[in-house]
Amino acid sequence: MGAGLPIIQTLRDLRATGDDVTSIEGILSGTLAYLFNVFDGSAPFSSIVRHAKEKGYTEPDPRDDLSGLDVARKIVIESLVPPALAGCTVREFLERLPEQDGAMLDRFHRAADGTVLRYIGRLEADGHATVGIRAVDRRHAFANIALTDNVVRFATRRYCDSPLVVQGPGAGPEVTAAGVFADLLRVCAYLGAKL
Repeated sequence: MGAGLPIIQTLRDLRATGDDVTSIEGILSGTLAYLFNVFDGSAPFSSIVRHAKEKGYTEPDPRDDLSGLDVARKIVIESLVPPALAGCTVREFLERLPEQDGAMLDRFHRAADGTVLRYIGRLEADGHATVGIRAVDRRHAFANIALTDNVVRFATRRYCDSPLVVQGPGAGPEVTAAGVFADLLRVCAYLGAKL
């Protein structure tokens, strides 16, 4: 996540000031944010995946994104990779992905009017975690994000009526490079370098 540090610092600040976190939910993959922002039923899901790969928004093997592994590292998995396509080459995967377009289009059409599909991870205070595709109201914070934004909502004792939202870019070469560079700066600072 391109905005990972602000998320962690926000959580630390909430806890350090005595707030009780009841749930954290978010769109934690810039790739999946892009796919579901663009997917409106007018183009096959497989072509959107291919276009995202061409733009550099996916991992070299898009199954790493579609499987939910990126989000799984943060919570748990609902994979978008059909078992039949899990073991093939990247090229074969991209060639055979159109086999799944009908199922994705059905899911899009089953969503209620006034909603959009988003791939959302949620962790509740009791440890219950879920990750998967959800239909959210078009007025929801997760419905109106830039193409590759990650967004996290903190529901707490203080922020119960209007949860705290942290949002920022989550995919693309520049964002990834900046995230790696920020990680390196943190390691250097931890090791005593004066920055």
